[in-house]
Amino acid sequence: MGRSFGLMLFKDAYSKENLLWYYVKSETNALYIKGINELKSRGFEVVAIVCDGRKGLVRAFKGIPVQLCQFHQVAAIRRYITKNPKMHASIDLKTHVAILKNTDKESFEGGLRMWFDKWENFLSERTINMETGRSHFTHKRLRSAYRSLNTNMTWLFTWYDNYELNIPNTTNMIDGHFSDLKNKLRNHNGLTKERKIKFINEFLKQKQNDKII
Repeated sequence: MGRSFGLMLFKDAYSKENLLWYYVKSETNALYIKGINELKSRGFEVVAIVCDGRKGLVRAFKGIPVQLCQFHQVAAIRRYITKNPKMHASIDLKTHVAILKNTDKESFEGGLRMWFDKWENFLSERTINMETGRSHFTHKRLRSAYRSLNTNMTWLFTWYDNYELNIPNTTNMIDGHFSDLKNKLRNHNGLTKERKIKFINEFLKQKQNDKII
């Protein structure tokens, strides 16, 4: 909500209640770990975590199943290959990624392997810098898109590997909550930071109750 004013929220996916929030200057993995530990100290049972693709975050919680938000993964691929890619390999990858939120693990992994087998030689193409004589991969952003999917595969289907836990596969619930909050804040432009915090506290408390996460 500004360069040095942010909100970090922990929300119960089952009851849809807001359990804990911090006002922060910047987002850090240490603060997420602190929040989970604080919830545990209050007696909450954290059976699983759904979070975005912040670097290192999915590896930060030991012994707890972590689901990487599939919506954020799709958005990351879009940033690499653009919303309207022109290369056939990128178009194929975009088409495959589009099914991520509506398919099972085996189908998605199998489809990604087929895509890689089809375009492996294309991904290996290199461009030579005529001035230095050095070469680099020609399609670096496409390679990064594939690497992102391949690296994150372990956490993209945690909901599928732990089906009995009924884990959401996106953070859309909390993202929608933030959108609602921001829209309401826009109707109150000019609030001081202190009044803004008071407004946010009241907004979040409306659905806050002590229930098992």
